[in-house]
Amino acid sequence: MRAVLGLCLLSAMTTNALADMTVAFEWGPTKQCFDTRSPPMHVSGAPGGTASLDIRMADLNSDYVHGGGKVGFKGQGALPYGAFRYKGPCPPDGPHTYVFTVKALDAQGKTLATAKATRKFPEK
Repeated sequence: MRAVLGLCLLSAMTTNALADMTVAFEWGPTKQCFDTRSPPMHVSGAPGGTASLDIRMADLNSDYVHGGGKVGFKGQGALPYGAFRYKGPCPPDGPHTYVFTVKALDAQGKTLATAKATRKFPEK
């Protein structure tokens, strides 16, 4: 019984530690209407064992999935403009809200943690 309880506590601590991953982004030099270069991003708190980041963007106002890409991860926090290719924002009727979902993957492709960040485009 103690071994099972100990395993449950370890699992809970591990889950909480993985929940600390965060992502933030600025549109930066992103051009309106399907700029193929990703905006600058910052990822922090990626768990140990992260080999790559799988990044996807969706338009929350139109349910349009803009795609995304995978980026090799070696502990860097900053991802520069153009780190991966995707279909950038192109709201047809005023600002839309976009969400980036970032998954930290191990070398076998297992998801270790997930973080999301949202912003309107254009911001004005």
